[in-house]
Order: sequence, then structure tokens, then C-alpha cells
Amino acid sequence: MKKSILFLILAICLLSCKKSKDNSFKIGVIADCQYCDCAVKWDRYYTKAPQRLKEAIAILNKDSLSYSIHLGDFIDKGFKSLDTVLPLWEELKSKSYHVLGNHDFEVNDSLKAKVIQRLNLTERYYSFIEKDWRFIVLDGNDLSFHGALSEEKKKQTHAVFNSLKNKKLPYLEKWNGALSSNQLSWIQTELDLAVKNKQKVGFYCHFPIFPIDKHNLWNRDEFLALIKPYKNVKIFFNGHNHEGAYQMENNVHYVTFKGMVDSKDSSAFAKIQFDKDTISIQGFYREPSRKLVLK
Repeated sequence: MKKSILFLILAICLLSCKKSKDNSFKIGVIADCQYCDCAVKWDRYYTKAPQRLKEAIAILNKDSLSYSIHLGDFIDKGFKSLDTVLPLWEELKSKSYHVLGNHDFEVNDSLKAKVIQRLNLTERYYSFIEKDWRFIVLDGNDLSFHGALSEEKKKQTHAVFNSLKNKKLPYLEKWNGALSSNQLSWIQTELDLAVKNKQKVGFYCHFPIFPIDKHNLWNRDEFLALIKPYKNVKIFFNGHNHEGAYQMENNVHYVTFKGMVDSKDSSAFAKIQFDKDTISIQGFYREPSRKLVLK
């Protein structure tokens, strides 16, 4: 009888350990590859981007990654720029995802919708599940002067921008954007689903929320008010500010990843390990390594 009980206890322990191990996974993150056949500007070496992307993908492919994600500004301008970097991206062995950035829409108006198609996006904002996480991919260009494609969205863009003019916000710049009311409602639905399914939540966006500077989403305050009651929100990862940044607010880790395109001699990208209570960022080149404790 005692042997049976001991065996049962050992079996339960083994199953618990296995379950914990199964909830760990690793991903790849790249921000602002931003390729175009352009002269150097603002310390952005656009023509070096393909070689840097190729090298990053070779390093990411050495690991068994659950997925890889690019955080926006895959190109800088010109629809044909995709012909150079998309074949390199498609060499990834893992699943892959894209976030839409402002420079991804620096193409002729008639080609903007085709950029979305070529990035293999059926929706501009979407979610996916990985183990016990729900990842919510935002479209900060939903309302913007470069990415709003319908007449209704263009009207909403002007309305939001003009409503904020008197507040003297450092980030009320025309290269930024906002989340539409439809997208905010969708986010709440996703958050409620995550609570129901006991999932942790991670956000991906091109535009940052913290720290406050000239790069933030226009309606960041609305977004923060929306997520505040949800204690399962753990991370917000973004690009756009090529210098990179980190801030923790209300137990949410806000990480801005450095731009791959920047600097003459160095790249930037990361592998990220998700474990039960920690997220370990292994930065390459200019991207710093960090350990994020989940609370």
C-alpha cells in the first residue's frame, strides 16, 4: 500500500514537472529592419539591412523557436523593397508574424493594401496563442496619416489628431498613429478571453506606450485605461524608437527593441525565452539582454 502511494506521489510530481516544462518556449524578435535602396540618413544604414536580416535569421534558425516576429517597419519606402527582404524572411524555420509599422506604408497609395497582403496578413490586428499565453498584435497605424486606407478611417484620424492638439503632447506627431474604437473594443474582447482561459497576455505593437517621448501612440491613455483592470497583462513589446527603451508600470514590462537598421557597423535582434515566472531576453549586438520577472 505504501509503495502504491509513493508511486502515485512520484507520478504526480513528474506530471507537474512535465507540465511546467511544456509551458516554456523561445521566440525570435527583430525590430525595424527598414530596408530600402536609400542613402544613409539619421544614422540608418538602409542598404545594410538585408545582410543583417540574413545573419539574424541564420542565428535564429539555430534554435528551435516557437515563432519569430518583426515589430514593424520591415521596409522604409518603395513597394519593390519587399522583393529584397521577403525572400530572406521566408528562410525562417519557425512560424513567423509581422507587426505593421509606419514606414511599411511609405509606398504609393494604390499599393498600401498590397503591402499587407505580401506580409501574409489577413487582418491588420490579430491574436494568437502560444502555450499559456495570448499574444495580441496591435495596429498602431489603424488611425494615421499614412496607414488609414478607408475614407471613414481617414476622418477618424483627423478627429483624433485634432482632439489632442491642445494638450501639447510630445508624441502628437504625424508619423505616429492611434488605435481605432473598433480595435479597442476588440482588444477588450481578447483580454476577456484571456481571463476566461487563464492566459497571460503579451502585446506587440510598432509604437511604444512607455516611456513617454515623441514616439508613442496618440491614444496611449485610452489603451492604458483599458488594460489597467487586467492583471494578466505582463508585457508590451515594440519598435519605432530605434534607440530602444525599458520601463515597468503596474507590473507590465514595456520593452522597446533597438532598430536593426541603425549604426554603421552593428545590428540588433533578440531571442527570448518564456518560462513560468520569468522572460529572458538574449540580446545580440546592440540589443541588451534583460531578465523580466513576472508578477
